[in-house]
Amino acid sequence: MTKRVADLLVETLQAAGVKTCYGIVGDTMNRIANAIDRSQIDWVHMRHEEAGAFAAAAEALLTGRLTACAGSCGPGSLHFINGLYEANRNRAPVILIATQIVRQDLGFESIQEIDYDDVFKGCSVYCEMIVTPEQARRKTVAACQAALTKRGVAVLVVPADIANAASHDEPPYAVHARPPLIRPSDADLDAIAAILNKSEAITIYAGAGCAGAHDEVVATAARLKAPMAHTSRGKDFLEYDNPYNVGMTGIIGGPAGYHAILDCDVLLLLGADFAWTQFYPNKATIIQIDLDPTHIGRRHPVTIGAVGNIKATLEALLPRLQRHEDGSFLATHVARFKKDTASARAETVSGPDSAISGTYLTEIINKIAAENALFAADDGTPTVWMLRHIDTAGKRRTFASLLHGTMASGMPSALGLQKCQPGRQVICLAGDGGFAMLLGDLLTTVQENLPIKIVVYDNGKLGFVEIEQKAAGLLPVYTDLKNPDFGEVAKAMGLWGHSVSKAGELEESVQTLLTQPGPALLHVKVKPMQPVMPPSPLVAPEAVVGMAVYSARAMLHGKGHDVWEMIVENIP
Repeated sequence: MTKRVADLLVETLQAAGVKTCYGIVGDTMNRIANAIDRSQIDWVHMRHEEAGAFAAAAEALLTGRLTACAGSCGPGSLHFINGLYEANRNRAPVILIATQIVRQDLGFESIQEIDYDDVFKGCSVYCEMIVTPEQARRKTVAACQAALTKRGVAVLVVPADIANAASHDEPPYAVHARPPLIRPSDADLDAIAAILNKSEAITIYAGAGCAGAHDEVVATAARLKAPMAHTSRGKDFLEYDNPYNVGMTGIIGGPAGYHAILDCDVLLLLGADFAWTQFYPNKATIIQIDLDPTHIGRRHPVTIGAVGNIKATLEALLPRLQRHEDGSFLATHVARFKKDTASARAETVSGPDSAISGTYLTEIINKIAAENALFAADDGTPTVWMLRHIDTAGKRRTFASLLHGTMASGMPSALGLQKCQPGRQVICLAGDGGFAMLLGDLLTTVQENLPIKIVVYDNGKLGFVEIEQKAAGLLPVYTDLKNPDFGEVAKAMGLWGHSVSKAGELEESVQTLLTQPGPALLHVKVKPMQPVMPPSPLVAPEAVVGMAVYSARAMLHGKGHDVWEMIVENIP
């Protein structure tokens, strides 16, 4: 049988390292689906394409290898777009096979005709259509190479008649994605060292760009006697085995990291592109090192900006650094961090019938989960509790929509993580709003036999949005959710399901959840009024005034009970 372009395309994807493709088949996708079925690539049949893109992004982000998703023409491929924004912003190498109507009908506003280039240009590093069979291999290779080397989403548009056409002999184009060694020049390293060697009160602020450089970052902190704060995305790579760690800063961070950065004389930014300028020091000397040149100085003016891989750069910088002797600045912030951590971990419940807070639930999960578990959290309070209360210890990993901030990424990300790590415990910390948004793909866990464990934090509202509205002095509107018993919903879909609302039953329920052999869901009623407290005294004056205005308005509108409930629920 004559080899089709669809076969050549799939062979090229497989040679580029693709092991999984997430999507939904149909019309223009059928020839490619048939080729995938005959290949070694696993097809994961999703119920919604957006969930497929989230799953592909999580797999690519964890493994670093190219992961695929594919959809039919028009609305099928359009459904991927939110998940592709998530992937592209996380620098996850994902390729979308966006099938298209036949070429002769393009340009006539045909049914399901979409200009993919216009649609996907904002969330991709490559977007091209295969125009003739003769260029199929070359463009597929180009798409794979762009996704792997530029670390983002590549969109390959494939018209149905092209996929079905006979393939042609092409030169043996192949993917080449070996990472280069990149570090600053010797002159830049000498200039950086000169500033650090003559300075005291140095703080390191490290981000996800430090992945693979844990030992070098710790050694630098030791040499400089510098406390090290980290971004939320840097948590997994830096907080463990690190006596210099003082935690996160920002709204979801803590006081120690916040003050270590604002009180320093020199801030050494390593692989960190933290977006909120109000958390940078105004008077300190800032040195920034990042692999991406576009990150240098775009959040706050810097004194020196240098381009380099963090591990390679610190290996070259460390011999130039003098050992600092005064550790008082470091000791102050480390002591504060230890005190804050101990206080956060000391939460107890008043009795077996008491209500469950989101933080207490997360602490229980943290205690019982496997030492190498993977966690995927929905945007909002589940992400905050995960980042604050899940210990990674260098073996666990945490995933959340920290750059895109989208709802509904938790469960489908867990699907992708479980697909590529079949023997590993994968736990989804789901918000009730985000979980319901892509509820259909709960069926995918059963159909694909993916034994993820889902904990639904049911506070009956869009909790983070309500906090934002209250902080602005507004009465909350449109945030309430009328939820079903998700434990019973899970049972109806073929999963193990259970619901719990009393603190005394929680630990046993979590233990039972995590020992289930297949996919399982625990529906937990959590306190609806637990706020996310920013690092004190970092409560913006306008937020304080806003909360006071909200309280007054609530009282005047007969909602004094809500104000009282919020106060009572959050008094230790």
